[in-house]
Amino acid sequence: MSAWTVDRGCPASCAADPDPRVPFGELARRYATLTYALTRAVARGDRLAEPSALRAEARAVLSALGVGMEGVEDAPFSVRTGGVGTLVVANHISWLDVVALLAVEPVSVLAKREVGRWPVVGALARRAGTRFIDRDGSPRELPGVVHELADCLRGGTSVLVFPQATTWCSASGGRFRRAAFQAAADAGAPVRPVTVEYRQNGGPSTAPAFLGEEDFTASLRRVAGARGLRVRVAARTPLWGTDRRALADAARRAVLGAGVVDEACVARGVDPSTGASYGPVATSCCKAA
Repeated sequence: MSAWTVDRGCPASCAADPDPRVPFGELARRYATLTYALTRAVARGDRLAEPSALRAEARAVLSALGVGMEGVEDAPFSVRTGGVGTLVVANHISWLDVVALLAVEPVSVLAKREVGRWPVVGALARRAGTRFIDRDGSPRELPGVVHELADCLRGGTSVLVFPQATTWCSASGGRFRRAAFQAAADAGAPVRPVTVEYRQNGGPSTAPAFLGEEDFTASLRRVAGARGLRVRVAARTPLWGTDRRALADAARRAVLGAGVVDEACVARGVDPSTGASYGPVATSCCKAA
């Protein structure tokens, strides 16, 4: 098994169809607005790398898709102390996570190579200074990535990492990989846990989840077609430490501390503590590590 090998994540069946949906006319308007926003972002060229521009374009993409934002959209993730950057760690549900997090603070991103090829997200991620890694790469590459990440943090650059390494329908699935936390320990950098959750019509929603072998277009269609979809980004108390295992465990507890994220599992008929199905949807989603 490779050092990059990750849990398989939730199957595509965990992603629920949006309810309610927008009418066709509104859906067409959203696609047109999204196309305009992406064209404008590309036209910015190197200027898109400027934090204010990248934040504005990420928010424009959310607005074009009709996705509202709640929580700390005006508060930075980075902890300004000692001149080092912050390791920002978040649960991973969707391609939309990257857009939502960049809309809060345009930090650099450590992501799997496939993200760079995703429509909508790829261009924004590349302009944010994303370091793409190959999940199927050689184990010998891992120390180099950790060293590079630590150097970025020492140099004052904050970096976003998804330690679950694959997408789940809620934050409660998948263990946190520890390699990135080693970089924070080596650099003496703080770790900022962040919880991302999606809600629609007053309740949790798995409509934005991008799972399994699902085609990106199908996921985009669900997001664009959802009426009243909202993303909440909640920054947790920063963590410091020198032990990667302890940091990873503490970060996972902090990310799951919201509790409300687990409602998405319950809504799909799954016990979030065990992954066992008690309703009509028999899946392995939300199984705790």
